[in-house]
Amino acid sequence: MTGSDIPSSFRLAYVPGVTPTKWVRVWHERLPDTPLELVQATAADAPGLLADGGADAGLVRLPVDRDVLAAIPLYTETTVVVIPKDHVATAAEEVSLAELADEIVLHPLDDVLDWETLPGRPAVERPATTADAIELVAAGVGVLLVPQSLARLHHRKDLTYRPVPETPESRVALSWPQADEAPDLVEEFIGIVRGRTVNSTRGRAATPQRPTAKAKEKTKGKRAGAGGGQGGGARHKPAAGRKPSSGGRAGGQSGKRGKPRGR
Repeated sequence: MTGSDIPSSFRLAYVPGVTPTKWVRVWHERLPDTPLELVQATAADAPGLLADGGADAGLVRLPVDRDVLAAIPLYTETTVVVIPKDHVATAAEEVSLAELADEIVLHPLDDVLDWETLPGRPAVERPATTADAIELVAAGVGVLLVPQSLARLHHRKDLTYRPVPETPESRVALSWPQADEAPDLVEEFIGIVRGRTVNSTRGRAATPQRPTAKAKEKTKGKRAGAGGGQGGGARHKPAAGRKPSSGGRAGGQSGKRGKPRGR
């Protein structure tokens, strides 16, 4: 795109726990004249924000409605349990669901894990947010299961966390409104998160490059050398009057094996 077709900026939504810093840095290096505007949104609100045009693309948590939004999964997060530092579970490197059976497991209203059955014992009330649930964990009310990035986001000195295998996991994806073809700036950001180089063709066929004069001269020299090898090699016919060095031996053997002369 050129001139007035180029958008004045690129709006990127992102949800709590997702850190777009490294991708934003690459964007500024490659497109210094196109500002990137970060738009923070909750995990629940981000899909609607994209669908309504509030952002050009977003780093969201799956699932999303694929009839409305396109999405490229980027990574899957480990689920951890947030516990006080003096909790008995800190003695282990990971915690099983069975070990949480007697714990009060907090279930905030903004939970991003898709539970069929929540482990442990339920709290009397559901905290409104993950941040509220973290405060309750610090107060000794219960424990909290969240993606690892959210445990890091809400880090406190008096809390820690341990991985919990065999639990639902949260997947993070790059998403944008469905279209026959992604807009150019969205394609640029797709290339960045996928690690494409600055000279990438975005998956399209690259234009063949014409050989340089130096390359042509080199190729010509190789062909000339190959032709000389065929014309002056060991397989050429010997000069007239000379016998092949190996053929004479063969001829001698042939004379011995021929029919005897008549007597």
